[in-house]
Amino acid sequence: MEHEPWLNLFMLAMLCPLITGAPSSKLCSDENLRINGGSFSFSKDGSLVRYNCSEGYYPTVKIRRCNNGRWNPMPKRKPPECKKVTCPDPRGFENGEVYFVNDTTHYSCHSGYTFRGSVIRVCQLNGKWSGSTPVCGRNSDYCPDPGTPAGATRTGNIFNIDDKVTYRCDKTLTLIGSKERVCQEDGQWSGTEPECYADFTYDTPEEASEAFSSSLKSNLAVSQQDEGTGQYGKKINVGKGGKLDIYIALDVSDSIEEDEFERAKNVIKTLIDKISYYEVSPNYEILIFATDVYRIVSMRDFKSGQGNNLEQILKKLENYKYESKGDRSGTNIAQAYKKILESMHIEQMTNKEDFLQTQHIIIMFTDGQANMGGNPKPQVDKIKNLVINDPSREDKLELYVFGMGDDVNAEDINDLKTDRGNEKFFFKLKSIEQLQETFDNMIDEGTSVALCGLYKDYNDVYPSHERRQYPWLAKISVARSNGKISNCMGSLVTSTFILTAAHCFRFGDTSDRITVDIGTKIRGIKVKEYIPHPLYNLKAKENMGIPEYYEFDVALIQLVEPLIMGLDLRPICIPCTKETSGALRLTDREGTCRKHQEVLMSAETVNAAFMTDRKKSIEKKLIKIKQGKWRDDCVEDAKKAEGITAKNAKDIVTDNFLCSGGIEPTRDDIACKGDSGGATFVVPGNRMVQVGIISWGVKDLCGRNPNAMSDAQSRDYHTSLFSAKVRSFLKDYVGDGTRGTPLTFL
Repeated sequence: MEHEPWLNLFMLAMLCPLITGAPSSKLCSDENLRINGGSFSFSKDGSLVRYNCSEGYYPTVKIRRCNNGRWNPMPKRKPPECKKVTCPDPRGFENGEVYFVNDTTHYSCHSGYTFRGSVIRVCQLNGKWSGSTPVCGRNSDYCPDPGTPAGATRTGNIFNIDDKVTYRCDKTLTLIGSKERVCQEDGQWSGTEPECYADFTYDTPEEASEAFSSSLKSNLAVSQQDEGTGQYGKKINVGKGGKLDIYIALDVSDSIEEDEFERAKNVIKTLIDKISYYEVSPNYEILIFATDVYRIVSMRDFKSGQGNNLEQILKKLENYKYESKGDRSGTNIAQAYKKILESMHIEQMTNKEDFLQTQHIIIMFTDGQANMGGNPKPQVDKIKNLVINDPSREDKLELYVFGMGDDVNAEDINDLKTDRGNEKFFFKLKSIEQLQETFDNMIDEGTSVALCGLYKDYNDVYPSHERRQYPWLAKISVARSNGKISNCMGSLVTSTFILTAAHCFRFGDTSDRITVDIGTKIRGIKVKEYIPHPLYNLKAKENMGIPEYYEFDVALIQLVEPLIMGLDLRPICIPCTKETSGALRLTDREGTCRKHQEVLMSAETVNAAFMTDRKKSIEKKLIKIKQGKWRDDCVEDAKKAEGITAKNAKDIVTDNFLCSGGIEPTRDDIACKGDSGGATFVVPGNRMVQVGIISWGVKDLCGRNPNAMSDAQSRDYHTSLFSAKVRSFLKDYVGDGTRGTPLTFL
């Protein structure tokens, strides 16, 4: 079995404390707490007051804490007020001119300089200028002029190899990014372009999502180019054979209240779910910490197989209650990093070669307010020294920091992240809710074109989006020589191949007589060839009293040109492929064909569905695939089909078929003639996986009533995609890289 591309070490750490310190035993007075132009609210225990302003404004005092009966800071006669959000002063712009129109700036260069960046910038409600830093540079320099961000001053104006520039922000602002940058031999500047943040400056969820989610798009070779910069979003560079370890640490000190803690757990689940969209097999360690650190699962346990079931891990996380931490109310960020370092040491000693191949990514969620355990930076430096033992390994370690809430100490956070390659490693968000929104949007599904089985269940809310409920569905038409049209259904399994039934085609059919429609917008798609399973033979058992025999009733249609994927056009998942292992959240160790069958088909009756357009509109029909004690009766009813005289039902319906229909234990929907070739699919979680192909049935009940449901003896039979000989056929074509983008079969 081939190994999947790995994503390697990814740590998600600490969530922002919203209330620091223990509740006061003596409550403070509620007098003189008002704010001009805004509102305030108390924490549950009354020990904290938080001030709020409308969007585009910020409070001059964000929080007051009650300590020993006194507010800190103390209320004054003049109450705090809501002030308009402003953006950093852009007048550090060099070699050109800048002029203002209200909250908009316009830039131009002096003669002899070339402009790049945004000509017009607008001050946004989050305290950041739109667009990218404007620069007037000289083409004669070895490295391009690195520019001077708004609110900053720069020292250094020579840009040849090994020349340095340094930055500092205005007194009221904090520098995020690289304070010093060096012109390198490749003509690029080291580190990250700095930004100057005020206390009220935040990243929007959209900004954070775009920058961070591109990390997960490396397998799809997708990157979002920012307008006017020529710089690309962050990509995790994980090649085949690479590995990804993910460390997640969650702060449960008293500085985060119980409702935020529950939201934080949901953020972690969302993140893991988003990562599982890709056919990668990350390893996980999940830690919860306050004064001490508790491991939900350790990296060594995960890799040794003792804790590598993600569903069980997420269940453990869900079951960890806020009160379980007891009185351990501290925020020991350094200890969390130390535990991660210990795990990394163990991994290095266990398999040094694997450790060297692993990409280590650390992501921290915090407010920066460590109140015990000392400065966490020395532990971060030790992690860097362990992983990066020469400059060529710099990209093997990435440290992200997410800061949330009003207490974010941006200056301290800046020392805990990576500075490299104009990539963004620090994100400052207003709240846990905005963090959740960031991860909800973390994968841009419009560009995640290679993900199988994704769909949107819009129901009747967005009728125009109906197609997104079944973006893999194809309709197949075959023009016969007698002028009649034969119709079948099919499913998109790659951008080049449609999967359908072999009996949809007859001897003498040619590719020019076959057309494929996908939705209402993509019609008349040209077909290169149709490929029936080599063992399909309709007359194979005619002498046994089976006039039409449908074993291996499967075919592929290869399109002349690959389709361009989008929200309305995606492949369905096929079992026993690496792509489906990702959809099922299975690790490399778990990702076997047998495990797929166990996960998808373990019950005696498996809830499944197929799509039909018998009433000229697409509908989903529900069935139960009969297994175990229910299968024998389902197979036996095959002898009741018209024209069949065979005595042994298993000669008619072999193990290469799935069976549905009947009225026990519940009444199924039934398939009609035009449904042939369509996908029989199951929906584990939020992905659709095809397990069969609609082939034939005992009775045609649809002629009299298109809404007919099964009776006691009506059964439908579906070619099983778990059949070894069906899988082999699919692998020969759909797994062939010379025929478009292939699937990777297990």
